[in-house]
Amino acid sequence: MKGSDAVQEALTWLGTPYHHQGRVKGVGVDCGTLICEVYEKIGLMDHLDPRPYPPDWHLHQMGQRYLELILGVCDPIEGPPQPGDIVLYQFGKCISHGAIIIEWPQVIHSYLHQGVIIQDGTKGSLARRIAGFFRMKRLK
Repeated sequence: MKGSDAVQEALTWLGTPYHHQGRVKGVGVDCGTLICEVYEKIGLMDHLDPRPYPPDWHLHQMGQRYLELILGVCDPIEGPPQPGDIVLYQFGKCISHGAIIIEWPQVIHSYLHQGVIIQDGTKGSLARRIAGFFRMKRLK
């Protein structure tokens, strides 16, 4: 398996509506469960279910729950990120959003009110929020 396999699988999720804690292609998914579904489907991680978590968890705590889950299956990388790597963003008090890199800075992610979209990972509300890049341990 390669990072390009993750990108190809992620692209099949395009247009899936955003749904907090959702995990069903075409029905609903959030940013974290999208990452879980994509990498599980292509065999780069075992089943991981981060639920339950409230929709505003990142506004009320300093704990790095999202980061801890990512570090369980990924290693931090300096860059430049490659297709299939993950970029994490800080919203609120902690790292709370993730996206799959298509070709940096282009990412695919599930975004509130927009669903699964392709976006420049350095522009708009993502600008200045980059917390780091990560690569699946099974890709190394």
